[in-house]
Amino acid sequence: MKLLIKNIKEILQVREIAISMVAGNEMKVLPKLDNAYILIENDLIADYGTMDNCPTDSTVDQIIDATGKTVLPTWVDSHTHLVYAGNRELEFVDRINGLSYEEIFNRGGGILNSAKKLQETSEEDLYEQSRKRLEEVISQGTGAVEIKSGYGLTLEAELKMLRVIKKLKDTYPIAIKSTFLGAHAFPTEFKDNHEGYIDLIVNEMIPAIAKENLAEYVDAFLETGYFSCEETERIMKAGQQYGLIAKVHVNQFTAIGGIETCVKNGALSVDHLEIVTDEDIEILKGSKTMPVALPTCSFFISIPYTPARKMIEAGLPLALASDSNPGTTPSGNMNFVVATACIKMKMTPEEAINAATINGAYAMGVEKEYGSITKGKKASLIITKPLHSFYELPYAFGTNHIDQVILNGQIQK
Repeated sequence: MKLLIKNIKEILQVREIAISMVAGNEMKVLPKLDNAYILIENDLIADYGTMDNCPTDSTVDQIIDATGKTVLPTWVDSHTHLVYAGNRELEFVDRINGLSYEEIFNRGGGILNSAKKLQETSEEDLYEQSRKRLEEVISQGTGAVEIKSGYGLTLEAELKMLRVIKKLKDTYPIAIKSTFLGAHAFPTEFKDNHEGYIDLIVNEMIPAIAKENLAEYVDAFLETGYFSCEETERIMKAGQQYGLIAKVHVNQFTAIGGIETCVKNGALSVDHLEIVTDEDIEILKGSKTMPVALPTCSFFISIPYTPARKMIEAGLPLALASDSNPGTTPSGNMNFVVATACIKMKMTPEEAINAATINGAYAMGVEKEYGSITKGKKASLIITKPLHSFYELPYAFGTNHIDQVILNGQIQK
């Protein structure tokens, strides 16, 4: 099957040579090609170039005329909690009325609220709720997504979440990576017995998950009042024994040495980073750990934004993700993530698109297949509606600019 997209006004993120990430000043550069075509063969990008070298229509099976339109790689969302039960809309009102995230959590809301709902929800019902969210983010241009557990907090419920993620992975053409986040919060029965819950995670949950091959990554909420550096390190090391790489929530509210702990233990990414110290930046320099910002979480719960300018100007890479979850970011719309990064974090459109494509792909370990328009990579693409330029994507932030989404060579309906 050969699909030709021709008369493309501009192709973004075109890279002849595959790269893993961009950092520092490189993030300002978004390679593009004007008046161009892309040839897709089966599920791969077979070729691209300017229209004066475009293949003839008779040599392909299907043609899309993209006159006036922009084509770019699908978004790579490296941090989500798309699998959950119900919602937490009442907590939204509580925050409007002045309660903080910590106050809501301390009275039984937040993660513990979601865990209670999930434990009471059947696996079939959980799948039905979650697939609708997945279909929505696909329609919004996401072509690769990481999904975490973490609303189970018991062995049985965490396995239920991870099996739902596996079913989504087996059912939909979108690339999905699964992360075990049993260390999302301490269940009520372990409130005064942290070591007991860590023992449960390390000795029972991780081995059971590995036995069923249900996760690629392991995560923890490394934060004051949640999991300490020492507790998180123990979880990361246990995950390593079963081939689970760390991707960790850190520095959302406080800086307690978590970034150093994560880098020391080979974490693929450190996510949130609303609070970042000069020491944290120095630790991240030269490491293989990708910093990930979640700007729509900051937008929704009115906390500081990741200091993108400071980090990029220090030479660091940065990825963007949605943090889609029922409590602090009930949206997986990566278009809004990119726009928010430009508007609130002062990232340029080029930097934000790099952060949401190639750097996002690195942050979920799929950079060899996704994140750029490179021959041999998966043909997962966004075709926009006609635009004046790609700057319109973050500029007109409330407009749906997407005309078509292609996942692994398949046009999505």
